[in-house]
Amino acid sequence: MKITSLILVFVSSFLLAQKPEEELIKSTINQLFNGMKTSDSVLIKKSFSKNAVLQTITKTGEVKNENINDFAVSISNAEKQSLDERITFSNILIDGNLASAWTSYEFYYKGQFSHCGVNSFQLVKSNNEWKIQYIIDTRRKDNCKK
Repeated sequence: MKITSLILVFVSSFLLAQKPEEELIKSTINQLFNGMKTSDSVLIKKSFSKNAVLQTITKTGEVKNENINDFAVSISNAEKQSLDERITFSNILIDGNLASAWTSYEFYYKGQFSHCGVNSFQLVKSNNEWKIQYIIDTRRKDNCKK
């Protein structure tokens, strides 16, 4: 009976410890999309690590790279509230200072549906902060839940 109780306590504490980390990871990712929605380049850049990578996969399977600073500047030039990427967290995996998050999304421009896809994030924890190290996404107009 005591061994079973100890195992339950250990497993419960491990799961509870993971939960706050998941929330911090979600917060970092949500910060990026809040920065996009408010056209705030500072908030966008704050979400990324120094040497982060941003990529997208085209319909033909080509992988395109995008510079983080250029991305932040282009978003900051958009009309506030015109860019709205609505994400749903599917899975977050954590091992020490490395995390992976998978989110499906629907993207709206000025309130009109534009496209959907999936984001795959790799995050690193440095100085007790989660930062996005890598994003790759898909983009499509079909098979979207609207």
